[in-house]
Amino acid sequence: MFERLVEFISPGPDSTDELIETLADAEQRELIEPQSRAMLEGVIRMADMVAGDVMVAAPRMDLLDIESPYDELLAVVIDTGHSRFPVTEGGRDNIIGILMAKDLLKLQRAPELNLRTLLRPAVFVPESKGLNELLRDFRTNRNHLAIVIDEFGTTAGLITIEDVLEEIVGEIEDEFDDADAESAVYTLADGSHRIAGDADIAAVNEAFMVDLPVDDFDTIGGLIAHELGRVPRRGESVEVGGLRFSVMLTRGGAVRWFKAHRMPRGHAGDEPA
Repeated sequence: MFERLVEFISPGPDSTDELIETLADAEQRELIEPQSRAMLEGVIRMADMVAGDVMVAAPRMDLLDIESPYDELLAVVIDTGHSRFPVTEGGRDNIIGILMAKDLLKLQRAPELNLRTLLRPAVFVPESKGLNELLRDFRTNRNHLAIVIDEFGTTAGLITIEDVLEEIVGEIEDEFDDADAESAVYTLADGSHRIAGDADIAAVNEAFMVDLPVDDFDTIGGLIAHELGRVPRRGESVEVGGLRFSVMLTRGGAVRWFKAHRMPRGHAGDEPA
């Protein structure tokens, strides 16, 4: 065992890629468990990632307007199922605080309360903030959500502690998960479809009666990443074969869910977001 351990650690890897390959080799030799290897690889990859890599892009943020009536606020909270919401005043770029969903119930019991008194301070971080540092801040300050701003000081998106942790431990079940689902393509109430990133292209073709290419790629996520030239981020959209795919959720550097709908006839097509 000692000889195998020495062989494992010497000579040491010279790059991140070599270190990841070494971990994979250690897994094959049964020196570490597959789950441990995956977590260690996540930690290594996260060291080079920044908030802008995993944030929810601004167009996909679920926001509450401070001037909205209680019934509208409650409807957004119920429909989205989130526990925390950025609250705006006068526009998306003027975020005045964070509202906990549970605090909204206080207004129901005491309508005389002012919503502003229930807001918690918003934390703002630049897109370039490293995930390692951000995770340390989340743990130290007990904040679970931060607003990401770009170089011009405008809102670029938001990021949660769950987003950061999932880069290490993998997917954490959330409101998009359906353990009982048998299909990777689901019809939504508005007529659009929710499609798993690893859905077979053939399944998408069948659902939309289209003819997306199946020769070079097996999954819809692979095809879209090829069309865009990279893995898309949350909030981005791309048009392929007359369908518009918007990223709903990403996990571990891959798209977990797309929302897709057919583009109108005669649509000229947009450049990928």
